Amino acid sequence: MALKATIFKADLQVSDMDRHYYAEHSLTIARHPSETDERMMVRVLAFALHAHEALLFGKGLSTDDEPDLWQKDLTGAIDLWVEVGQPDDKRLLKACGRAAEVVVYSYSSASQVWWNQIAGKLARARNLRVVNLPASASQALAALANRTMQLQCTVQEGQVWLSSGDQTVHLELEPLKQPA
Repeated sequence: MALKATIFKADLQVSDMDRHYYAEHSLTIARHPSETDERMMVRVLAFALHAHEALLFGKGLSTDDEPDLWQKDLTGAIDLWVEVGQPDDKRLLKACGRAAEVVVYSYSSASQVWWNQIAGKLARARNLRVVNLPASASQALAALANRTMQLQCTVQEGQVWLSSGDQTVHLELEPLKQPA
């Protein structure tokens, strides 16, 4: 018998002073049985950093043709494709062909090794941005995970703070590749 996804609910308040975006989002997050709290919370962080009324979570780890998050315009064209983790270069090049902008949020202590192996293959991807989240930061995010969450995300001058109650995680995102 297949295991079912665990459902998490989050009320996310976003104050992004860099983009001048201020809104509240009620999120329903399905965590795949093989997904960790750490990966799920990096997905929530990615949502907060790209928050928009048209931004949606993909179907998850079990679906190869959808990202972790995406945003489509009214015609169905993909404006934004967001991956979390360490996807392979073929998947990213395919995404770059399908979407106007592709962003990868890599996390874990092995991120630099992964990036060094595929960076050369992705040099021609002009609409790709790769961001590394230090392992200590992603592990601190995992500590915020609860089945019901009240989260506040503040972004100012490239600095990110994600809070839940009296716990706050300060995040320093390290750009590995910028779009051309």
